[in-house]
Amino acid sequence: MAKLEEESTLQRLRNRYRLVIMNDDTYEEVVTFKLSRLSVYIGLSTIFVLLVGLTVALIVFTPLKYYIPGYDDLKIGREYKQMKYRVDSLEKQVIYQTQYINGIKKVLNGDVSVKLDTTAIQVPKEEFSND
Repeated sequence: MAKLEEESTLQRLRNRYRLVIMNDDTYEEVVTFKLSRLSVYIGLSTIFVLLVGLTVALIVFTPLKYYIPGYDDLKIGREYKQMKYRVDSLEKQVIYQTQYINGIKKVLNGDVSVKLDTTAIQVPKEEFSND
């Protein structure tokens, strides 16, 4: 019984139909198409796949992708991290340069205060023999 239903469904898909477009005033046939349900289904599916493919290609390969909400978040996040690393390194560099310049200014002004090591070093005396 299931086999009969499959055959009838397949047969209905393959039945041929005629689509006729006629002029309403003269009843003249303008265009005639011989179609089946299967050919209409395949044709509409092909058109759908082509439209989806063209839409995806249009979005991926053109700047239209930047108008999609949420698309830029990953790129902006990556750029933000890179800029943060650069700013941090530049801040360190500026701190080092200001320390260096302040050190040079102190030396040039004579305000150098050098902390001397005042711990006593006990050097063992060498015994000189009078031989």
